Amino acid sequence: MAREFAKKFYHTQAWKKCRAAYIKSVGGLCERCLAKGLIVPASMVHHKIYISEENINNPNITLDWNNLEALCTDCHAEEHAKELKRYKVDEFGRVTFRS
Repeated sequence: MAREFAKKFYHTQAWKKCRAAYIKSVGGLCERCLAKGLIVPASMVHHKIYISEENINNPNITLDWNNLEALCTDCHAEEHAKELKRYKVDEFGRVTFRS
């Protein structure tokens, strides 16, 4: 779920075009799973340098392919679990919501 300050950005044509082109450029697969030899479709594009209120208008952060990573839902949740603590990963690698 996008933070309130970022919702407008994620609905822009610039982001939608960038996101689609980036996913296509990596073959539509999760880059982290692929690095482990797994073939898993990417469901989102993650910003390596997280978008913040301070950098939301900086295309070098928001639209630069060097700052993007195609991820599956589980890999994206695992990434943000570190920051948000909304998810947990069990011993089998399954991602679940924290209660």
